[in-house]
Amino acid sequence: MQKIKNIILDLGGVLLNLNFKKTEEAFRALGIEDFNTHFSQFQASPLFEDLEVGRVSPLEFFEHFRRETGLALTDEAIIESWNAMLLDFPPERLQWLEDLGKKYRVFLYSNTNSIHYDSFHEAFERSFPGKNLNNYFEKAYYSHILGKRKPFADSFRIILEDAGLLAEETVFIDDTIGNIEGAREAGINAIHLVPGKTVLDIKESDLAF
Repeated sequence: MQKIKNIILDLGGVLLNLNFKKTEEAFRALGIEDFNTHFSQFQASPLFEDLEVGRVSPLEFFEHFRRETGLALTDEAIIESWNAMLLDFPPERLQWLEDLGKKYRVFLYSNTNSIHYDSFHEAFERSFPGKNLNNYFEKAYYSHILGKRKPFADSFRIILEDAGLLAEETVFIDDTIGNIEGAREAGINAIHLVPGKTVLDIKESDLAF
């Protein structure tokens, strides 16, 4: 009898390829030289954090962004640059995800925002007509809807309670070490997907805790 029954997956860097430098370069082209001081994979400024937990709307975000940068950028220019980091969903990872769902209860937990959310869902449906990303999971948790974000342990506890999961029967997979530590603080087993590795490198034995 297997101990692990549930898998919670990160999205960006795990199922969806990301390149943060593309967003940094896009904003630099608009005249923002220090974008990486405002946002990175590992630490968000208060403005970006507010967007990620739904405390500000996209329109409020655009206004705050223009004030912070002092640049008269259009909403469209900000959206295009902000979404530049979002790349593709490799089909083989989706097949892996389908196979995973035959053995485990599978969930998604992503730090994201409504701007990225709209963009990657549209990109997914263009790449895989007739399919919906959320249908690959028993439930998908997005930070801007949940009102909480990784790496805070309380956010993981909320998901465990909402989904009726036991921490010791659950594995969380993420590419950011801070998020891994947050999951472990909540009692969840965790796998850190290090650079150069993908979910395809995860063996069945890796899920045995």
